[in-house]
Amino acid sequence: MPRRPSRSVPTVVLPGWNGSGDGHWQSWLEGELRAAGRETVRPDVPDWDVPVLADWLAALRAVLAPLPADGFDVVAHSLGAVLWLHHAAAPDGPRPARVALVSPPSPQLDVPEIAEFLPPPLDVDAVRAAADGTVLVGGSDDEHCPEGIAAAYGVALKMATTVVEGGGHLNTESGYGQWPAMLSWCNRDNLAFF
Repeated sequence: MPRRPSRSVPTVVLPGWNGSGDGHWQSWLEGELRAAGRETVRPDVPDWDVPVLADWLAALRAVLAPLPADGFDVVAHSLGAVLWLHHAAAPDGPRPARVALVSPPSPQLDVPEIAEFLPPPLDVDAVRAAADGTVLVGGSDDEHCPEGIAAAYGVALKMATTVVEGGGHLNTESGYGQWPAMLSWCNRDNLAFF
């Protein structure tokens, strides 16, 4: 059953590596939601610039713990989307109503600083059980996922994928300081992204 976005329950924002600073669409989204009277919350990780899977998972679970099951959304970008997949494999805490996984990096990406995050668990049943619904969104030309988001994640997770033509990594460098489509998704009462 569709539900209306709540003004009293937070949208959980999961940034990626380096924390989605002031010019990033996630920070813009938080400002827009707050201006509309909605709450947002980010995990308090020890250091967004030094990804440590156990620390990030603990911070995510601390943010989720007090939230009501099925009454909040999660908006995850890049390494934050990968973090959600790790959480979904061994969930602890309430389930969100909806999750948006945006531009997760390739499971095969070889970057020493994030090696413990990749490859993430790609368990279709776990991802489906971890939220009422999950959407997958990525750019057609994401340099951090050269095989394409549908091939890297959509097929394995049996999930419809929204591909943004020319969207790159859907970050500030790709021109996504503001992203009205994501704000619309947060304000919509269904799972569809576009």
